[in-house]
Amino acid sequence: MKIILKEDIANLGYKDDVVEVKNGYGRNYLIPTGKAIMATESALKVLAENLRQRAHKIAKIKADAEEAATKLQGISLTIPAKVSATGTIYGSVSNIQIAEELAKLGHEVDRKIISLKETVKEVGSYVATVRLHKEVAVEIPFEVVPEDAPAKQQEAAQAQEEPVVEQQEAEAEEAPEAE
Repeated sequence: MKIILKEDIANLGYKDDVVEVKNGYGRNYLIPTGKAIMATESALKVLAENLRQRAHKIAKIKADAEEAATKLQGISLTIPAKVSATGTIYGSVSNIQIAEELAKLGHEVDRKIISLKETVKEVGSYVATVRLHKEVAVEIPFEVVPEDAPAKQQEAAQAQEEPVVEQQEAEAEEAPEAE
């Protein structure tokens, strides 16, 4: 059964695509929920005319998506998570946490367009894909770290600074004695 999609559907197609689906999926789900219409001869003619009239709008949308992709290029995220002693995360990291981290950096991205290739249940480095347009996608690397790791890193940095400060104070005390 051929249908015309009215909106983007994951693993099927994008808005205004003509796709082939099984009869039951089309008749019982896609058409009644308003996500698709039957691809009749007249519907295909209307679609072709609409696409012709919207060609410049579609080009602008793609250009905006490419601009957003250049802004997201080069970003890497660090996501803190509660971790057990074995390095396993309590729960998992999903597209919601990635969208929140991007929002903290000033990039508003809908969580529905972020996809992960694998389930993130352990500490480590992973890659998320942000599909901004059907032809524009950006891969964002992110690292999952234990939630208390930043505190330990700060303590380590302070511990490294303290000997330097003490050494500088000792040098300052020795300098007046030399004069």
